[in-house]
Formats: sequence, structure tokens, C-alpha cells
Amino acid sequence: MAFCGTCGASVSEGTGFCPACGSRQSGAPTFPPNAPVPAGPVLPAMDYATWANRAIGYLIDSLLVGAVMFVLYLVLGGMLAAIAGLGGHGAAGGMCCLMIILFPVATLLVGLYNRVYLVSQRGFSIGQGVVKVKVVDAYGRLLSQGTALLRLVVQAALGFVPFLPVLDLLWPLWDERRQTLHDKAVNCYVINNPQGD
Repeated sequence: MAFCGTCGASVSEGTGFCPACGSRQSGAPTFPPNAPVPAGPVLPAMDYATWANRAIGYLIDSLLVGAVMFVLYLVLGGMLAAIAGLGGHGAAGGMCCLMIILFPVATLLVGLYNRVYLVSQRGFSIGQGVVKVKVVDAYGRLLSQGTALLRLVVQAALGFVPFLPVLDLLWPLWDERRQTLHDKAVNCYVINNPQGD
């Protein structure tokens, strides 16, 4: 095991680039003086997360959203029952409409915290943290909040087209970099994060 001379992260022997900061390591491939240089930046090699780990992380995140929805349902249901018990049938009807509107809003709020704030601050949502994977940009850095938000918006937008959410979830099975469609939209990657940092 070697260590990166730039950031000090552990680097496997023979790895050309640091998985943490992307800096070139000794032993990285170099190009002869007269050889054509590849177009675009030389991107670090990444240890892409498996589809199974991604799917399990997604299910855990979905269960979290479901748990929050259940709590909101109980709270609002209790309020609705109390209002109906006091003879406020008109108010109860209004609460029913509020419940219908509140669930998508609450889902968005959970997503904003779990899939935008946490991903931009530490690199992984709660479910991704459990399965030890991390979301990074093409250089191995954490996503900005704007990029993480755009990623969530694209994922939500795919949900409005029949069968696209399933295709999005399955896409890493045949993609060489194991990206989903919403990963490709913002050029990010999900990598293994064994240290959980």
C-alpha cells in the first residue's frame, strides 16, 4: 500500500491517480514527447460501486422516505380525526386536501436533505453510507449542492415518464462506468467508499 504525495490518502500499488484528490502518482502512465495527447483531461481511475450496492442504498433511502411519510400520515390523521370529532367537517375536508399536497412536498424535503445536502457535504446519502458508496464528480471531488440538486431534479423528472425510473435504476448493469441516467446528466460517479469517509 502506498500513500498519495499530495493529500496523503492510501493508494494501491500501480494506481496511476489518487482516488481521493486525482493527482498523478509515480508510476502513472506518461506519453512519449511526440505522441498525441488524448483529448480532454486524464481522469482518475475509479473503483465504481456495484449495481447491487447501489440498489440496496436506494432501497434504504426509499424506506427512510416511507418512514417519514408514515409519521406524517399518523400526525395529520390524528389532527384530522380531532377536527372531525369537534364537528368541523369542512375543516376536515381541508385537512384531507392538505395531506394530499403535503406528501409530495415532504418527499422533496427528505430528498433535499438526504440526496442533496448530505451528498454535497459528505458524499453519500444515509442509504449510500450504509452500503459504503460515495457520489463524486469526474475528478473524485464531492458534488456541489447545485450539482446534487440538479441530479435529484433529473431523477425526479425521469419518474414522470413510464418505465424510465426502472431503466434508470437498471442502467449501471450494462454501463462501463456503472452510471445511472441521472448520474450521466451531471457527469458524476458512484464509487466504493470502504472507509466510510
